[in-house]
Amino acid sequence: MGGLIRNLRRRVARLPSLHMKRVPDAPALPVRDLWPGDPGRGARLLSGVLSAGGGSVPLHQGGFTDAGADSVLRATAHGFTWLRDLRALGTDAARLRARALVTEWITEPTGDAIAERPDVVGARIAAWLGHYDFFAASADDGFRQRLMARLVADARGLAAALPTEELDERALTALKGLIAAAVALPEHAAFLTRALRVLPQELGRQILTDGCHAERSPAQLMAALQDLTEMRALLQAAQVQAPAALGAAVERLGPALRCLRHGDGGLALFNGTKEENSTLVELVLTQAGRGGRTPSELKDGGFQRLQAGRSVLIADCGVPAPPRIDRFAHAGTLSFEFSVGRDRMIVNCGAAPAGGDWADACRSTAAHSTLVIADTNSSELRRGGLGRRPEKVEAQRQEAGGAHWLDASHDGYRRPFDAVHRRRLYLSASGEDVRGEDGVEAATPQPFVVRFHLHPQVQASAQQGGEAVLLRLPSGSGWRLRADGASLALEESIYLGGAEPRRSEQVVLNTFQDGPQTVKWAITKVG
Repeated sequence: MGGLIRNLRRRVARLPSLHMKRVPDAPALPVRDLWPGDPGRGARLLSGVLSAGGGSVPLHQGGFTDAGADSVLRATAHGFTWLRDLRALGTDAARLRARALVTEWITEPTGDAIAERPDVVGARIAAWLGHYDFFAASADDGFRQRLMARLVADARGLAAALPTEELDERALTALKGLIAAAVALPEHAAFLTRALRVLPQELGRQILTDGCHAERSPAQLMAALQDLTEMRALLQAAQVQAPAALGAAVERLGPALRCLRHGDGGLALFNGTKEENSTLVELVLTQAGRGGRTPSELKDGGFQRLQAGRSVLIADCGVPAPPRIDRFAHAGTLSFEFSVGRDRMIVNCGAAPAGGDWADACRSTAAHSTLVIADTNSSELRRGGLGRRPEKVEAQRQEAGGAHWLDASHDGYRRPFDAVHRRRLYLSASGEDVRGEDGVEAATPQPFVVRFHLHPQVQASAQQGGEAVLLRLPSGSGWRLRADGASLALEESIYLGGAEPRRSEQVVLNTFQDGPQTVKWAITKVG
C-alpha cells in the first residue's frame, strides 16, 4: 500500500498543471562533482559503450539501453554518473557526446522503470547538476530549457517518493539528488525541507554505531560515505546548517572504511565488493576529513582486523545483513583475507561483473577463504538476498606483546548438518607467522574442505611431496603454507576483485569424513 501511495504522489507531482513556477534558465548555485572520472571509460563512451562494474552495455537512441541488459548497468546508464568519465577526457568531442546523450535521453522516453527508481533519479539529478558547466552551460537556450524542466520534474517526483521503498544505501543516493536540486533551485524550498526531514531517520537506520554500513559491504560503506560527503558539501555551498546526524555519520564511516582496507589502499572483498581504485578510496577518506586511528574491529558490523608488522588480516565475523538489505550478502561467514605490505596473498573471489553469469558462484561459500561442509553454502543463496543464514556468530580476540588471537564460530550449518564451524586465527607480532585451526562441531562427522584463494599475482608451487605449498609474492618474498589433518591440493580459481576476471589458484585442504574434525594450518614467511 505504501508503494502505491508513493507512486500516486509521484504521478501527481509531475502533472504540468502543478508546475506553477517558471522553470529557471540555469542552476542558481553551481554544484561541483567531487570525484574523478576515468578517461578510458570516457573513450569507450565516445564509441557508444558504457563500462561499469566489470560489464558493459551499449548506449543508443530509442530506448537508451537494451531492456534486457543487466539491471545494475541499466541503473548506471540512467543515473548518468558516467558523465564524469567523459569530462575526464576534457575534449570537445566528449562534451558534445555528453550533450547528445542527455538530449537523446530527454527526447526519447526510455520506458524503463529503473530510470524512475528514486536512487537512479537522485544520481541523475546530482550528475546533471555536477557537470552542468561541462555539457550544458555553452549549449543553446532550447537545450538548457529542456534540461532544467526535466530537472525540476525529476526533483518533484523524487520529493514525492521519499522515503523510498529501498531500505539500503540507495536511499542515501536519492536524498543526495534531492539536496542537490534544492541547492541549485532555491526557489523550491520544499525540496530541502523534505530531504532534511527524511535524512536523520535514514542515517540512524543505515549507519551502525561503529561506523559500518548496515549492508556489511565495504563497497556500500564507501558509497554511503561518498553520498554523505557530497550532501555535506552541497549544504555548505548553500550556507545551510547540516543536521548534526550527518556530520556524526561521516565521522564514523571514515574510520570504518579504513578498517576494511588492505595495505595496497584498496578494499577487502566481502559482500559484493571489488578492490576499487586506491586513489579514489584515499580521496573519499580525505574529503571525509579527520583521519583518526584505524579501528581493529567493527563490533556492530562484525569485522575483525589483525595487523602486525607489514601484515593485515581482515575477517568476516558477523551475522549477514538482515532481509531487505542483504542484496549483496555472500555466504562467506568467517572468511578472511591476508595481505603483506602492498601484496595481497589470501583473498575472497570478489564481486560478480555486472551483466555476467558469476553471481551465484562468487557469492558461494566455496568462493571464500573459509571452511565448506559437504559442498554446501553456509547461507542459502537467493536472488536478491539470502534465505537460511547463520543466526549466531561469535568472535573473541586477544592481544599480547603485539600478537593477536581470534576465536570465532558460526551456526550457519546448524540446520542442514546440526554442525557449527569454529575458526581460530593467530597472527604473530612480526606479522610473519599466521596460524589457524578450523573445526566442525557435530554429532555426526561431516566431510569438509578449507579453501585459501590466492591473488592472481601470487605464484604457488607444491613442495615436500605435496606436504606444503610455497607462495611467492610480487615483492619477491616467499611464504610456506602447511597443514596438519588434511591433504593439500592446488586447484584453479578465479579472481573477480579487479576490473576484469582473472585466472588464479587456490590451496584446498581436503579432510576425511572418518578422520579428525579439526585441521590445523600455518602460513609462515620463508627466510
